[in-house]
Amino acid sequence: MALANAGIKRLLADSGESRGWVSLRTDLVTALLGVWFGIGLMIDAWAHRNLAELETFFTPWHAAFYSGFAAVSGWIIWQVWRNVRAGRQGLAAVPQGYLAGLVAVPAFAAFGMADMAWHTLLGIEQSLDILFSPSHLGLITTMLLIITTPLRSAWNAPDIGARPSLGRLLPAIIGLAFAATLVSLFLSYGDAMQWGPQSVVEAFSSLQDPAGDRLATVMVVTNVVLLAPVLLLMRRWRLPFGSVTVMYAVAVLMPGAQTGFKNVPILLAIVVAGVANDLLIRWLRPSGGRRQAYWAFAGLSGFVTWSLYIGFASATGGGLPAVPELWTGAPIVAGLVGLVLGALFLPNAVDTEEA
Repeated sequence: MALANAGIKRLLADSGESRGWVSLRTDLVTALLGVWFGIGLMIDAWAHRNLAELETFFTPWHAAFYSGFAAVSGWIIWQVWRNVRAGRQGLAAVPQGYLAGLVAVPAFAAFGMADMAWHTLLGIEQSLDILFSPSHLGLITTMLLIITTPLRSAWNAPDIGARPSLGRLLPAIIGLAFAATLVSLFLSYGDAMQWGPQSVVEAFSSLQDPAGDRLATVMVVTNVVLLAPVLLLMRRWRLPFGSVTVMYAVAVLMPGAQTGFKNVPILLAIVVAGVANDLLIRWLRPSGGRRQAYWAFAGLSGFVTWSLYIGFASATGGGLPAVPELWTGAPIVAGLVGLVLGALFLPNAVDTEEA
């Protein structure tokens, strides 16, 4: 026992070397295993929403989810263990950007055990309560730390620069995009991407229908969830073309899974909005060092995205809504919210190399 304790203390004692970075290939594997983890959660979310007979913790859907956790956490631990075998100890063995993910691994496992106990004692949630379960909130928080590991790894990597290629930035984009889907899942009651085209048209066709109030509210919430990650990346890098398209294509997967992909026109509108945002970036060239262009993008992004949302809904849901103030004003509100976000994220221009 004394020898074991001595071995653990020796392993945890920092050997003093500066922490290094992993390769792009390693980050890409981390991101792809995070995709497995995220897709597993989407499958589980679909099952909770669409299968009324769920009565146990031990389901194929949980197997897909937790196997993804095992894969990505095993890979993160392996990166540390490789450094330990090379003679590093303590923090010196943990690659840059991987510490939070490493700490989150045992925390996620603990919340998983708590979730199993919760389901065993209190049953399986299938409605709004699933989004407020303490064990689920713990799982989602630690999961977010794990799958954003490639983003933290890339943030100050010495080889990335201020204008990376899409290939170099892809692991960070994938990690952050799937993190945004976790947020959208736990804000499902405020997710405009789950609405169908006809529901959008009907909601904005009556001033007496409370659905109009709700749609206006969820559009604002979803606008923030979609745009905030893009603005974060843009504050650090000059984003290459395709970045927002990738992020928005990932963003539609969670609401698509929850609705059984019954609202494809709405989901397609968001993907097209991603392409439009990439075109805006190419035109405006926003970055942390170009504050006016950054603010302009933030405002125009919200306006363009939600104009496309209403346009696709109208084209496939029975025509323009009957209340013109609602369908013309809602994209303007989104644009103004985007402008406020831009001002909050970048109150003053910064050197992107030091961001």
